[in-house]
This record gives sequence, structure tokens and C-alpha cells, in this order.
Amino acid sequence: MCGIVGVYNTQKQPIDLETFFKSTEAIRHRGPDDEGYLLVNSSQGIVVPCGGENTDSRLGLPKIEKYFSQPFDFAFGFRRLSILDLSPSGHQPMTSFDGRHWIIFNGEVYNYIELRAELTHLGYEFSSTSDTEVLLAGYIHWGAKMLTKLAGMFAFAILDMQMRKLFLARDFFGIKPLYYALNEDRFAFASEAKALIALGDVSPCVNPSALYMYLRYGLTDQDDRTLWNEIHHLPAAHYLEISLDSPKPSVHPTRYWQIDLATRLSLSASEASEQLRNFFLENIRFHLRSDVPVGAALSGGIDSSSIVSAMRYHQGNQEIHTFSYIADDPKINEEPWVDLVGQDAKTIVHKTRISTTDLISDLDNFIFSLDEPVSTTSMYAQHSVFRLAQETGIKVMLDGQGADELFGGYNYFFSGRLVSLIRRQRWNEAVRFLANNWRRPYFGGPRLVYRAGAWLLPENFHGLARKLIGEDFIPDWLNSDWFKKNDVSAGSIYIWDHSKDLFHTLLYQSVTQTSLPMLLRYEDRNSMAHSVESRVPFLTPSFVNFIFSLPEEYIIDMDGNTKAIFRQAMRDIVPTPVLQRQDKIGFSTPERQWLNDLRGWVEDILNSQVVASIPALNRNKINEEWREVFTGRKTFNYQIWRWINLIRWVERYQIEF
Repeated sequence: MCGIVGVYNTQKQPIDLETFFKSTEAIRHRGPDDEGYLLVNSSQGIVVPCGGENTDSRLGLPKIEKYFSQPFDFAFGFRRLSILDLSPSGHQPMTSFDGRHWIIFNGEVYNYIELRAELTHLGYEFSSTSDTEVLLAGYIHWGAKMLTKLAGMFAFAILDMQMRKLFLARDFFGIKPLYYALNEDRFAFASEAKALIALGDVSPCVNPSALYMYLRYGLTDQDDRTLWNEIHHLPAAHYLEISLDSPKPSVHPTRYWQIDLATRLSLSASEASEQLRNFFLENIRFHLRSDVPVGAALSGGIDSSSIVSAMRYHQGNQEIHTFSYIADDPKINEEPWVDLVGQDAKTIVHKTRISTTDLISDLDNFIFSLDEPVSTTSMYAQHSVFRLAQETGIKVMLDGQGADELFGGYNYFFSGRLVSLIRRQRWNEAVRFLANNWRRPYFGGPRLVYRAGAWLLPENFHGLARKLIGEDFIPDWLNSDWFKKNDVSAGSIYIWDHSKDLFHTLLYQSVTQTSLPMLLRYEDRNSMAHSVESRVPFLTPSFVNFIFSLPEEYIIDMDGNTKAIFRQAMRDIVPTPVLQRQDKIGFSTPERQWLNDLRGWVEDILNSQVVASIPALNRNKINEEWREVFTGRKTFNYQIWRWINLIRWVERYQIEF
């Protein structure tokens, strides 16, 4: 929906407002429709709302440039993408009727209509039809307890002038971003790291432990760390309070919600299927609330197809636009599935294709959009899909992020399923499950056994087990000495778990640490880079808790069908051939072929002077690895793209090690 920035000079020194303005401008793409600012002298209690060139003139706000030379130690900056209440009444920063509270808010509260009715009954009055005003009133009435009443995605900041504190919060799953940086005399936060960098007081030093996880496993966004050593995330499902009276405020995020791992429901498959269907359709209904048209990203897989089909279920004959990436490689071309779903749901189907020329010419812009390196080129396919939506005039999109993490959609969940059966001593089922999945592509046979065996071994043997299957914690292309020097402990991406229910533990870790947080960053940056709001209807607290309450055989059944209960729930809504799919493609790109076609370009990057400035990499070994992959002596690995992406990122931001 929007972009937010805030700065508080804790020593009461004046903010360089011209630099602050440029910081807000750095995320203009997140909100081209409107802009607003709040300038505060906290010592004198002076509060000045102002605007800029995109601010509606009917608001009568002075331009921020008027105050560049005046002393303010606190500031809010806001860029708006207008989705709900398109009138000037939805302008931010927004204040309460008494002027005590001010809010800047990025996201959507889907149940704002119900909350507004509840608050109206409690005596509150509203002057707009925006969810922002409801959110502010909810905070005024319930305080932090308001957070668990919300259904939505959000990152917001509320200034309380009477209590002299700043309250910040991030949604349950981290769908919307909230970065912060704290030094001796300043606390700053923003929707994107580039806004904090534009403030000029964040050093370009890398975080070694975050860098290890990215290079070795392709993972980012696991916790509060970023690849920028001085920039942190506010974790999902946390809030934070900053006192305006403390000369050196500390940061202590407070968790307000977490997934319920203890509850297990005793439901038959038909009962679970019916409840799941109702949950999902209700989620879609809420996520369709908008004052502008809502489209959808359509890959042709079960998740996106279910969203599109459910949209048609709710919207009758209303026009629906879908957007798809189509690969030229027939092995990963989803066009027949896209066409099938588009025809069944009677949507207007838009398609985009990308080439190596597109990738090279757009790479630096793509890296800038994402703030940090990404793991595969499939994220560029997603980037292109949102660009197509923008060109078509669609400002809101629904997407299927979260479904694979909730419903066991990745190959590594199979080993967890097998281990859970073994630890429960359900031997016959374990043997049957292994036999049924022995020929599973990429992850069946010995690989499934090795993976399961690693979990059954004592933890100190895990490294040896990974080495046996060619997955060292520190491969020779990483400079182990540099990581040791920076106190980085190499290890697994998973928290070791000895419980009988390893499967649900892996689901939980994928939602909270290893997969989803990273994918949500890609989703947010790729969409907002094109001024498009992306909504993810699989991710609501009640829906997620329900999935975690189901037995594991409802997620991956004995025949190895992933998303088993969801497939059943979507019968008669989604075309049957889609529900019967066993392959998983998504927005996959022919990355190996692209890199082969770009051999000269790749080698120029791997041999550039920039590589010499990256002590984390063993320059000779990455070139050796590249040659072996290129000639076919080694299996293709996505680590090559990670090297390229990291090198260009280091060059773009002049990263220091």
C-alpha cells in the first residue's frame, strides 16, 4: 500500500530535513499517489504536518521545503499507494481528533469494516472510509492488544505526543517490511533499507553471519539480521516502543502472537476439508476488499489456480485480470495450465516472457529494487509479472505465497514426514511411505534415505552426513578462514529437533525462518517496485493455526501427495487436472541455460576486480566450480547465481568487508 520512514534524533539535535526528504523520495515507487510529512520538535511540543508535490492541494498543507532550516528532532515521511478511500481523507500522516496520536501505516487491515463497527459501538466517530483511521482508533482504545484483533498485513508507527513514545508494529508473518537502525544519537526506521541508506549514517559493512547463510544456502531474512550489518528487521509478530525522553533508547521487540503448535484437532478428512474450504474462501473474500480492481498472479500451479478460481467464485461476472510468466523452455513452460485456469475462471490472461537480454539490461535495477541479493533468477520472473500488472493498470494483486510452507510443498518435507513415522515407531507406514516415494524425482531413492538418516543421527554427526551427499557446511569456494575470523559458526539451516513430530517442526521453521520470510521480501519489493500491492490470502493467523492443527497425513499423504487436504477442499472449484498435478514449477526460469548462454558475461563478472574485494569468496575455486558446471562435470547449482548477484550488489552499494 505505501512506504514509511521515520527518524528520531535522540540527543534532540535538528534533523537534516533535506536529507530526510531524499530518504522518503528513495521509496517513492511504493506510493506515487500521495506524500505527507510530520515534523516534531519534541522538546517544545511543536507538531507540523506538511506535504510535497504529490500532496492533494485540497489539504492545504505547506511544502516540507519551507521547514528545511528549522529545528525538528523527529520526523515521519510517507508515500501513499491509494487502495482504500481514494479521497484526501485517507492522507497520512493521519492524526486522532484530539491531535495526540499520529500514524503512518503500510499495508491493509482486511477486517477494518468489522472493527469500525465495533469501535463505533464503543463511541468512536470516523471521518473517512480508510482502514488507517480504524487502525489508529483501535490502538487508542486497546493499545498493543489491538494487534491480535487485526486480519491483515501491516507495518506501522504511531506517535503518542502525551505519553511521549513511538510505537511500531509488524504483521504476524512479516508480509510488510519494517527496517530499523540505531546508533548513538539516532533511531530510524523505514519500509526499505535504501531509505535508511539515503539518510547517510548507515555504513555499508556486511553482516558476516547473514552473508554465510545467503552464500551457502541461498537464505536471507531468517531473523532480525540483514546483509547490512547496521540495519535490522523488526521481526514478524513483534512490536517495539521507543521513549522520546531517553537519550539512548534501547530496542527490545515484544512478541504479540505465535503459531499454535500444541493444538491437534480430531477431524475426519471430510470435516477438515470442509472447514479448510470455508476458511480459504473467507480469506479470499476479505482480501478482495479494495476501492481499485484486484488481479492475481497465476503460475498454473495449485496455489495460484485456487486463488483465481476462488476469486471467480466470489465475483460472479466481474472482470478479473491474471498475470503469468511463460518460460520458453518446454520443460518448465506452464502456459497450458495458465490457459486452462484462465478459460475455466473466464479471466483476462496477460503473459510475459523474458530473455537473457532482459536479465542483463535490468539486473542492476532489479538488485536495487530488492535491497539485498536474491537466491535465483525466478525472482526476476516475478519482478516481470508485477511490471506487466503495472502496465495494465492493476494496482492490487493476490498471490499464493505461504501455501508451500503450510502444505508441505517442498521436497525436503518428505524426509521430515518419513522421520516422524519412524520416531513414532509406525514401521509399516514408514516402509510404505518410503516405497511409494522411492522413485520421486530429485528427492526419492537414496537421497530421501540420506536426508531422513541425517535427522535420525545424533546432531554431531550431521555435518558428516551432509558431506556424504555432497553438501558440506563450508564448501571450498567459501573462505573458511574469513568466516572463522568473523566468529561465524557454519552449520545447518535447521534447528535440531528430537521430537516425534519433526514434520510439523519443519513446517514451522519454513514459515518463520527458512523460506517464507525471504519469499515475502521478494514479494513485497518486486510488487512495490512497480507500485503494485500484493496480497497473500494463505497467510492469516486463524488459517495458519488451523493448518498446524491437522495431522501430518492430511498435509502429505502416504502416496506422497503434497497439499492433500487442500486438493480435496478445492474440488469443484479448481479444475480437476490442476488438482491432480504432481509436478511443481511455479515461476521457474531456465537458469542453467541462461548462464550457459551468457558464458562470457558470467566469466567477466567472476573475474572482475570486485571479486578481489570480497574476502568471503575463494576466487580461484568459484571459477573452477563454474568451469566444471559449464562443461557438465558437475551438476548445476544455484550458487552460481548467488555469486553473480552478490558481486553486483557489492559493486552497486560499495559494500565493505
